[in-house]
Amino acid sequence: MKLILLIACGVVFLSTLSLSAPIFSEDFNDDGWENRWVLSTEWKSEDEIGEWKHTTGKYFHDESDKGIKTGEDAKHYGISAAFDEPFNNEGKDFVVQFSVKHEQGIDCGGAYIKLLAGDFDQKSFGGDTPYGLMFGPDICGGTKRTHAIFGYHGKNLEKTSEVRCESDEEIHLYTMIVKADNTYEIQIDGKKKASGDLKDDWKFLEPKEIKDPSESKPSDWVDEREIDDPEDVKPEGYDDIPEVIPDPDAERPDDWDDEDDGEWEAPEIDNPEYKGPWSPKRIPNPDYKGEWVHPMIPNPDYKDDDSVYHACNPCGGVGFELWQVKAGTVFDDILVTTDLDEAKEAAKAFKKKQKGQKEAEEAAKEEEEEEEEESDDDLEAELHDEL
Repeated sequence: MKLILLIACGVVFLSTLSLSAPIFSEDFNDDGWENRWVLSTEWKSEDEIGEWKHTTGKYFHDESDKGIKTGEDAKHYGISAAFDEPFNNEGKDFVVQFSVKHEQGIDCGGAYIKLLAGDFDQKSFGGDTPYGLMFGPDICGGTKRTHAIFGYHGKNLEKTSEVRCESDEEIHLYTMIVKADNTYEIQIDGKKKASGDLKDDWKFLEPKEIKDPSESKPSDWVDEREIDDPEDVKPEGYDDIPEVIPDPDAERPDDWDDEDDGEWEAPEIDNPEYKGPWSPKRIPNPDYKGEWVHPMIPNPDYKDDDSVYHACNPCGGVGFELWQVKAGTVFDDILVTTDLDEAKEAAKAFKKKQKGQKEAEEAAKEEEEEEEEESDDDLEAELHDEL
């Protein structure tokens, strides 16, 4: 199949002569990114919406490699990019991939991307805008979850088991692979964190069986395993045994004066004869029938669906709709594709970027330490000269 590569304004679209779904890619490395992305100006009031910054971030390996960063604390952020052409993933695998870096040491805020359904209004894009997939980290206090939520028949379905996200200040790559055989895989930095069958890990479908509504536990059903022994009788005088008694080993102090100190009484101690409230022995219940199990029947509402992998038909764009208490998250390296190999290649390139940023951070911190040492040495020399 012949491939045609089209490059325009920093956005890459890859298509084939068979008109396969286009690929959307954004690296934010040129000033034209603002023409490709639309702010959600009609979603919230102006004073509620935070400013996006175009930046390399604090540490970078390449000054031309930029992303967009949340710039104001305690604000909402809404921004989206429409695809050149909506795509339908019917019968195809697809990948959503992007990088996240919490430079602020995030304490509470979202950092997820949304794959948006069909033709949406970009200026009013917000929390109520329908989406096919919401994917990425969300952190607040002890919650550190990688969201994976599908929009399905008007419901937003979260993955039933949690995938922990990264919460440090390093850059990380989040990847979600959805396959046409209704399987999936979630990766962070190229490492598999979860995988399996979509129908098993999301509640797309009604249960195959339900409890028979015409059946209920018989009124005479005995499910108590043990009963009080009717022949066990409380011993005579049991309740007369006190819980505490005067300490028999205690002695009145020699200097005790009844007139000044009052009548002396020995301190109390736990009574070793006291056995607590009486209760009869428990014996096996001769009438026990076992635990009653509600009969199950086929669910008349169950309907299988082999198209649950459809994110949205068609998908019209991607967007970030977020709230952050403390801003400073950098987003970059966005890729939506039906070509798994391309996603793998992009992940390899990211690894080099991740390594480069780490080395740049280490070099910068080493330089800061050297400057601090020089400053301390200069200060010590000045004090020595004054003396």
